[in-house]
Amino acid sequence: MTDSLKNFPDQRGHFGTFGGMFVADTLVNALHQLQQAFEHYWADDTFRQLFYTDLRDYVGRPTPLYHAQRWSDALQGAQIYLKREDLNHTGAHKINNTIGQALLAKQMGKTRIIAETGAGQHGVATATVAARLGLECVVYMGALDVKRQASNVHRMKLLGATVVPVTAGSQTLKDALNEAMRDWVAHVDQTFYIIGTVAGPHPYPKMVREFQAIIGQEAREQILQRTQQLPAALVACVGGGSNAIGLFHAFLDDKDVALYGVEAAGHGLQTGEHAASLTAGRPGVLHGNRTYLLADEAGQILPTHSISAGLDYPGVGPEHAWLKELHRAQYVAVDDQQALAACYQLTRSEGILPALETSHALAYVEQLAPTLSPQQSIIVNLSGRGDKDMNTILAQGDDV
Repeated sequence: MTDSLKNFPDQRGHFGTFGGMFVADTLVNALHQLQQAFEHYWADDTFRQLFYTDLRDYVGRPTPLYHAQRWSDALQGAQIYLKREDLNHTGAHKINNTIGQALLAKQMGKTRIIAETGAGQHGVATATVAARLGLECVVYMGALDVKRQASNVHRMKLLGATVVPVTAGSQTLKDALNEAMRDWVAHVDQTFYIIGTVAGPHPYPKMVREFQAIIGQEAREQILQRTQQLPAALVACVGGGSNAIGLFHAFLDDKDVALYGVEAAGHGLQTGEHAASLTAGRPGVLHGNRTYLLADEAGQILPTHSISAGLDYPGVGPEHAWLKELHRAQYVAVDDQQALAACYQLTRSEGILPALETSHALAYVEQLAPTLSPQQSIIVNLSGRGDKDMNTILAQGDDV
């Protein structure tokens, strides 16, 4: 392929055979309006300047690229650098995207914001920008996730958002997204739906990626300044996949830079209790786009499991499905116990408590780093901090 991989999707939102817009007729017009608005304002220098100024002054960008020296020495391989998205305002990469979409909502004259959330970080980021801009905010969250992410639920409510527990289905992210889509259909004229990841119907996968691409843009410049060479590999966890695409995008045309997306193997791929859509799933249509998903032979969505609420989703963004089929990125899976062990390891060797989502990526780095030389480097997207996961971590005991 001679064209840059950065130029996709096409005008209809297709990444090869993936992506697209598979929605009810009632949403087609709203999505076309959103696409037109995004393309107009993203090409407008004034809007982009407003976005990047907010990233600097409100979010705290650029985030550091931190050399995890002690951890690198312990693994006796590549030098490991952490892209510190956990240091963003609200504690994760999610704020990059919600800033962009909320500014777009304002330009479009919308007065009400809705969102879905799993780990709660996207919900907190959405409630944060809604409070700042004076917009009504409703966040849908699976009832199971409400229990295991109670601190983030309290934060959202404190910020003035209405949190709606979803008791249908598996009571996790998939079901929260279903309810948010229903709300949008019913209130499309005044409501802007801030999707938290690079999934959903076009233009969401492209739009969210563009707002998150700042991660890789900064990381590429920072690693060249530090080491005078590109990294051997990038590693990021993948649920819907926004933090991974945000890191990967600036490096897509650098063929010598390996890309690794790490999914949740849960209790183990062999048990069927996991959330590894790319590793163990099949192509199909879910939440408005064609992608890889977890479904049975009849096409029914399968239940998922992950210790990390943010990875507990039966699908993935279509750009990841496309990168998998192009063999540009490799997708692997890490189970709950491996992720917990990596969380403990980084906390005790570097004094940085990572989110359990991020810990899946860290666990794979423990396998990858020793296969590379000390003259090579790996960038890991440390997508969020682990404060929100303390109850889950403490419930496992100290025997990890």
